[in-house]
Amino acid sequence: MTTALLDAGSGGPEYTLLDDPDLWPTFGRVLAPTAGRQAACWESHLVFGGMHCAACALTLEQALQSVPGVLEAHVGAASQRGRVVWNPERTRPSDWMAAVRSAGYEAVPAQDAGARDRQQLDSRAMLWRWLVAAFCMMQVMMYATPAYLAQPGDLDANSAQLLRWASWVLTLPVMFFSAVPLMRNALRDLVRRRIAMDLPVALGIVLTFVVSSLGTFEPDGRFGREVYFDSLTMFVFFLLSGRWLEARLRERTLGAIDALANRMPASVLRLAAGGSFERVAAHRLRLGDELQVLPGEAFPADGVITEGSTEVDEALLSGESRPLPRSAGGQVIAGSHNLGAPVRLRVTRLGQDTRFAEIVALMANAASSRPRAAALVDRLATPFLLAVLFSALLAALYWWPRDPGHAMAVAAAVLVVTCPCALSLATPATLLAAAGALARRGVLVRRLDALEALARVDTVVLDKTGTLTSGVLGVATVQTRPGLSEQQALAMAAALARHSLHPLSRALVATQPAQAAGWPARDVKEVPGQGVSGWVAGADCTGAAGAVDWQILRLGAASFCDAPPATGDNPVVHLSDASGWLASFEMREQVRPDAAHTVRRLFDAGLSVIMLSGDQPAAVQRVAGECGIEDARGGHAPQDKLACIKALQARGHRVAMVGDGLNDGPVLARAEASFAMAQAVPLSRAQADFVVLGEQLGEVAETLLRARHAMRVVRQNLGWAAFYNAACVPLAVAGLLPAWLAGLGMALSSLLVVANAGRLARVGPRPPSPTPGQGR
Repeated sequence: MTTALLDAGSGGPEYTLLDDPDLWPTFGRVLAPTAGRQAACWESHLVFGGMHCAACALTLEQALQSVPGVLEAHVGAASQRGRVVWNPERTRPSDWMAAVRSAGYEAVPAQDAGARDRQQLDSRAMLWRWLVAAFCMMQVMMYATPAYLAQPGDLDANSAQLLRWASWVLTLPVMFFSAVPLMRNALRDLVRRRIAMDLPVALGIVLTFVVSSLGTFEPDGRFGREVYFDSLTMFVFFLLSGRWLEARLRERTLGAIDALANRMPASVLRLAAGGSFERVAAHRLRLGDELQVLPGEAFPADGVITEGSTEVDEALLSGESRPLPRSAGGQVIAGSHNLGAPVRLRVTRLGQDTRFAEIVALMANAASSRPRAAALVDRLATPFLLAVLFSALLAALYWWPRDPGHAMAVAAAVLVVTCPCALSLATPATLLAAAGALARRGVLVRRLDALEALARVDTVVLDKTGTLTSGVLGVATVQTRPGLSEQQALAMAAALARHSLHPLSRALVATQPAQAAGWPARDVKEVPGQGVSGWVAGADCTGAAGAVDWQILRLGAASFCDAPPATGDNPVVHLSDASGWLASFEMREQVRPDAAHTVRRLFDAGLSVIMLSGDQPAAVQRVAGECGIEDARGGHAPQDKLACIKALQARGHRVAMVGDGLNDGPVLARAEASFAMAQAVPLSRAQADFVVLGEQLGEVAETLLRARHAMRVVRQNLGWAAFYNAACVPLAVAGLLPAWLAGLGMALSSLLVVANAGRLARVGPRPPSPTPGQGR
C-alpha cells in the first residue's frame, strides 16, 4: 500500500482515497453472507493512535458502530488494533475513518506501508518527552533538596523563594511538553463528556501544578506552606517511563503480526506487452500476470514458477524454519521470501484468496478481540473511575480545614494512585503476548478467549486421518520373489509409478525418488482402475539395472498383475513381469513422526486423550497402538463424533478437539477449544480456535501448556493489581502517600503487569522438523 493511504488515515479530504474498491483488499477481505448477514460485507483492520486504556477501546467501538452500515466493531486495548465489518452498499471507509477522527483518535489501515514509519515517529516523540521530563526532574530535585535538608535558620526566605521560582520555571517544559499527551487526552474526554483513565491522572497533575504555582506566587497565602514541583516532575517522569516501556513491550508482543503484515511488497515487476518488465503497484495485479521476483523480495501472490529455481522462506506462514527449494512448476505462496535467485512467476491466486490473506486476517482478529475477563474489567472501568473522582473529592474535603495545600496534594495522590491501568492491562496484555509467541511458532489464535477456554480443558479428542496421521500413504511392508531385494523391487515399481498420477503411484515414487529416476521406462500406459504397464530397461528378476535389453512390467491391482489378492484392510500394489508375480507392496497411512510424543505430553499434563475416527476400527486401533492411545473409537460418522463430545461435556468434561476434515466442522464448533491442522479444509479452519500452520502435531500440546501458563500469569497480574489498589488507596486518602510516590507506584504497577505478560512472548525452541521419509 502506498504512503498516500497513511495520509488518508490522518483526516481531511484524503479520506476518499480509501473509497477506491481496488484498495480494499489491501487492508481487508470479503465476508461471505451468513444467517445474520444477508449481503456480502467487508472486514477491515485498523491500527489506532491516541489510545491509552480500555475506555479508549470502548469509545472507539461506540464511534464506529454509530456509523450506518457498520455491522461490527471490535477494538483491542492492549494491541491498539481494531476490526470493522461493514456493508459497502451503505457506507465507505471514509465514513467510519472520519468517525474515528471525530472521536479524537487517529487510524490507519493495518497493512499500510507507512504505518511503521508513523509508529517510529510516535516512539521518538515519546522518547523526547521522557528525556525532557528526566532532565527537568533532576534539576527540580536539585533545587528542592536544600528545603528538605536545611535546618531552621539555614535558608533565608529570599533564597527559598528563588529556589521555588527556579523549580517553577523548570516545571513548565514538563507541563507544556512532556505531559501534553495526557492533558490532550483528558481534555478530549471532557469535551465529549466521557471518562477515561487519563482524566484522573491529568487532574492530579493540574492540581499539583496549580497548588504549587499559587504557593510560589503567594508564599504567604494559604497554599504557600509547601510546593510540590519535585513530586510533579517525578510523577510525569515515572508515568512516561512506564508508558514508553509498555509501548516497547507491545511492539515485541505484536511483532509477529507486524512482521507478517509487512511482508507484502508495495510494487512488483510485471511482464508488459513489449516483453519487458515494468514496476506496478501490487494491488493492480490480475490473475495470469507474469512477474519477476528478485532475491530478497517477497512473492506478492500465490503462483507457479515458470522459469528459474530458488529457495523460499515460509517460516512465518507455515512454521517451517528451513528454506524450501522451488523450481519451474513449483508452487509458491504470497508472503514467502525469495532467498536464492530471480524467478518468473505466473499468478494463480490474489488478494483474499491467498493463504497469506487468511493468516493475516486470523492474526488481526485475535489482536482486536477482547477476552471475557478483560471485557468485565472494561465494563467496570467507568464506575471505578467515577469512584476514584468521588474519593479524591472526599479526601480533599476532609483535609481542607487543616491545610488546603495538603488537601490538594492528597487529592492528587488519590487520583494518581488509583488509576486502574494495571487492572485493565492484566488480561489482554498477557493473552496477546501468548498469542504473539504462538504465531511465531506457527500456531494462529483466532480469538483470545480461546486461550482461556483451552487452559481449562481436561480432555483432548483427536481425529485420525490428517491429524495423528500425515494423510500421506507410505509403503508398510514389501514381499518379493526369491532373489529380488526390497530396494530393487521398490526401484522397479517406482520407475513405472512416476508416469501415473494415482495416489498409490505417487506414494511409491515418494518412497524411492532417486532410484526411480535411475531406471528408464518407455511406452508406459495406464489402464484406469487397473494399473500401469511399460518397458523398463534392464528389468529382470535379479534387478540388474543397465542391461541392454528391455522387459515389460506391470504395476497395479492383483488381477492386472496375476498376483494373489490381498486379505488385509490396507491397499496393496503388485508388480509383475512376463514370468508372473514379482513383488507386493502394502500401503499404509503414515503416523506423524511426533504423534506418540505429543500424546505422551498430553498424558503428562494430566489430560485424557481420545481418538475418534470415521475409518475402520482395525485401522483406528493400529494407529492408536502406535501413538499410545487406549481409548480409540472407529466407524464414527460426524453425528456420532458430535454425540460423543456432547456426552463428555454432559459428564462435566471440558473438551478440546483436533481435526482437519470436513466432517469435523460441527465437532470443532461444539468443543470448548479446537484446533485445525494446516491442510484442513476451509470449513474446519473457520470453525477452529487455533490453526496449526506447520506439520508439527506437537504444537497442539505446546499451545495447551502455554495457555495454562498464560492464565497463571493473568491470575498473578490481577492479584497484583488488586493488591496494589487495596494497599495504596487507604495510604493516599490518609495523606501518607506523596504524589511522586503515587506516580511511581502507578507506573511500576502497570509496568510490572506488562513485563510479567512479556515473559510469555518468548517463542522457545521448536521441535525439529521431520525429515522426508521419517516415520515410514
